[in-house]
Amino acid sequence: MKRRLLYLLAISIFAVGCSTTEEEIAPLAEQTDISLGDINKTITSTIQKNNDVFDWSSVSSDMVSNAARHNGNIITVGYQPEGFQDVDSKMHEIDINSKAWTTAKANVIAEIQAIYNRLGLDADVTEKLRGGSTTLPYFHIETPETAVIERLRTISTARYIEPFTYEYVENNSGSNLKTLSGSGCGDDDNPSLNSADYTAISPNAKVPWTYYQHNIPAAWSYSKGNNIGVGLIDTGLSPNQSKLGSQFASGYSTNRSVYKYGTYVSSWWWWADADGPNDDCGHGTSMAGAIAAPRAYDGMSVGVAYEANLYSVRAAGDVIISSGSEKDGVSDAYVLLAKKSGVKIISMSLGTPISSGQVADAVRYAYGRGKLIFNAAGTSLSWTSWYGVIFPANMNETVAVTGIKDNGYNRCDVCHDGSKVDFVVTMQRNGDGGRTSMTLPRNGNGVEYVGGSSVATAMTAGTAALVWAKNPSWSRTTVLNKLKNASEFYPSRSNNHGWGKIDVLQAVQ
Repeated sequence: MKRRLLYLLAISIFAVGCSTTEEEIAPLAEQTDISLGDINKTITSTIQKNNDVFDWSSVSSDMVSNAARHNGNIITVGYQPEGFQDVDSKMHEIDINSKAWTTAKANVIAEIQAIYNRLGLDADVTEKLRGGSTTLPYFHIETPETAVIERLRTISTARYIEPFTYEYVENNSGSNLKTLSGSGCGDDDNPSLNSADYTAISPNAKVPWTYYQHNIPAAWSYSKGNNIGVGLIDTGLSPNQSKLGSQFASGYSTNRSVYKYGTYVSSWWWWADADGPNDDCGHGTSMAGAIAAPRAYDGMSVGVAYEANLYSVRAAGDVIISSGSEKDGVSDAYVLLAKKSGVKIISMSLGTPISSGQVADAVRYAYGRGKLIFNAAGTSLSWTSWYGVIFPANMNETVAVTGIKDNGYNRCDVCHDGSKVDFVVTMQRNGDGGRTSMTLPRNGNGVEYVGGSSVATAMTAGTAALVWAKNPSWSRTTVLNKLKNASEFYPSRSNNHGWGKIDVLQAVQ
């Protein structure tokens, strides 16, 4: 079914002190309904063709409009003042409450109102605003009309226009991202441990075999991550895991703190409050254990940086950034951690095959404030087995990490690799996908196996904490260069594995 909509080549830009002018109006154009299946096919074919994540700027305004109308009717609009240069690198300097930025936002909204007026739609578009950021220059608005999107794409004050929520379905997969994302949740409490997969150390802790692949235990003679803050953006921490709660500073891990936050809102109401810091998935608890679990007395797995402070943010309900609430949760988490002076490092093992302007803004905000950001390159479910590094690990501001097997540079069974990978971690036994690294379980005592690029990322974030704690006056750049210098391929780079494996002992010496 098709309906006639008024498309505009241009309308006047509203600016303080400027008068409006009459400009040419394009003839009526047709807006075509595009099916959910056709949108999904377009996304899949674009990813395959470009060998990169999908960006909504690569498709037509009609496609963006239909994607929004299939999922909540809300679009996200990034904005900037007329003539503003290098917004990405200046993201951390922006005050969106200043006159220039409030005027820019008002002008974009005025453009939308003008389109509504031309279309004969009787609506005050300010009543269609659906939230946004209090720090970053973007907002959500319920205006999915193609004419609106087409017009905004022609003005320099609108940086990006994207569907706020879109549930992508890989061709023939039969399930959307929200369904598939549950594959990253759950835990394997008290599995049958192979005695070759850990070493017992004092006072009574287990060191995963993967740590020895990178000389991490030897590095502890030089640094244990003391007083370095690591931010973790994930699914939260389990209230049932005392090693990430009341016993975080136990055993050999005294005089440190764990901080718990929540930015994820599971309710579909855009004005609802965040759920809180507790992990309902298990993934965040696993990653926290790999980064900073205490070296304690009851036979549980120790973290790489077992004297580091931990700042955990529950930003999503699962491992895939698919819903609008998860985009908001992740964006708000980056901003929250960016503003924490005690946080030096941010680790996130969540991602998506579809880029998000607002999440990219948040990553750049944290980067601009000096944070060293690690992201997982991707762990394969049925929807990701056929392409490389996912978003936001593909961004220049992030350090992408993936996992390999213990028989050379062969990626783990479920890990992604590619030219945008920076480091790799050995985290799987060759021939046995179940024998991976180890971490804390979500519920109670014991140890669980954990794999994929997720744990590789968490371990690398912990490694960076060891280096920074040894050299607390260093900058992010110096720390990152030290990690590169201690890697197997340096000064060269592999096409699929970046700088390669880090020798952590060398990195802290």
